[in-house]
Amino acid sequence: MTLPLSEKYRAKSFSEIKGQNFAIQEVLNFFKSFPLKKAIILNGPVGTGKTSMALALAREYNLELFELNASDLRNRKKLEEILAPAIKQKSLFKKGKLILMDEADGITGSDRGGLPELLALISKTQHPIIITANDIWQRKFSLLRKKCQLITLKELNKETISEILKNVLQKENKQLKPETQNIITELSKGDVRAALNDLQSALISGEETFISETHEREKEETIFNALKKVFQEPTDKKTISVYNNLNQDLNEISLWIEENIPTEYSGQALAKAYDALSRADLFKGRIYRQQYWRFLVYQNFFLSAGISASTKLKYKKFKNYVKPSRILKIWISNQKNAKKKSIVSKYARLNHISKKKAIKESFLFPLIISKETQEKLDLDEKEKDYLTEKRGTIIIANNLNRFRI
Repeated sequence: MTLPLSEKYRAKSFSEIKGQNFAIQEVLNFFKSFPLKKAIILNGPVGTGKTSMALALAREYNLELFELNASDLRNRKKLEEILAPAIKQKSLFKKGKLILMDEADGITGSDRGGLPELLALISKTQHPIIITANDIWQRKFSLLRKKCQLITLKELNKETISEILKNVLQKENKQLKPETQNIITELSKGDVRAALNDLQSALISGEETFISETHEREKEETIFNALKKVFQEPTDKKTISVYNNLNQDLNEISLWIEENIPTEYSGQALAKAYDALSRADLFKGRIYRQQYWRFLVYQNFFLSAGISASTKLKYKKFKNYVKPSRILKIWISNQKNAKKKSIVSKYARLNHISKKKAIKESFLFPLIISKETQEKLDLDEKEKDYLTEKRGTIIIANNLNRFRI
């Protein structure tokens, strides 16, 4: 099994952590002055080196590391079992101990567990605690911020990300075009982990495939942001223009909305949202049937403000919106139709008839187009497979009919 590059090249010492010199110095000062402050919070975007910084401190000072997560804090009994030796006993093999509370964003603020347990731990600890978070400025963390020293890690600049990519490529003895490296750097948005994951993807799948998938991913990220505004932000004048900058037509947007409405709305709001979606579909039918393209504004209105106004109760929360399953079905259908149209075009040309007449005869193609005729039509392998598949379907249907008789 190939180790992910993000793990293989995770920084193992402070000297390997790039672009965070000020934060590193602050961490070292905290450790040397402990217990003046018993805990620090490393706050910053994903992939900036927060966890790596804690691991580097443990390695460089020969500390035994105790790692905690949000689920540990919710179970008081389990927490006490884990921390009793950490708090009360000295390390048998290391010079000291370090407690790491990783990804604190998942901690609850309830009285049953979570944040109160962490605050109590900070009060009684005999060992330094490092807490990592992506956004420590949430209201529920106000008491935690007061008890800890706050150290902010910044997004890495493009030059630093580019330097890291070049070093990894050199160590892996691999090469990528400068254009591909630039795309990976731009997409990372300062996240080393994301950059290394994309680098690995480009090396495995090939540069052309990676770039193609990247364009599709950018498209999905954009629709994700648009859906978040429609579902989770208050309805206002700007809501109507939420799809203006998307590189997708309203029909595809409609499929995204249809797939994700149930994850956001329920009850009366769900009914209103589906009503707005159905009205958008009505206008779509009239627009295509009568060629009244100016009515697109109404389809857009129901898909944006109509869906958004289905409820006034808006909750900003993380939602992993799902790609529409119908898009895949439509794509498969279009692929099959494309093969059929291609064969129709070649058949009409060979027999000197119109495409309209050839379409009428197309249901007979699987039976009347022999291997010799396939060669005359210059069919490719996919077109031949299409005829074989259709021929098999017809034979099965005929056998079933005989069986019924």
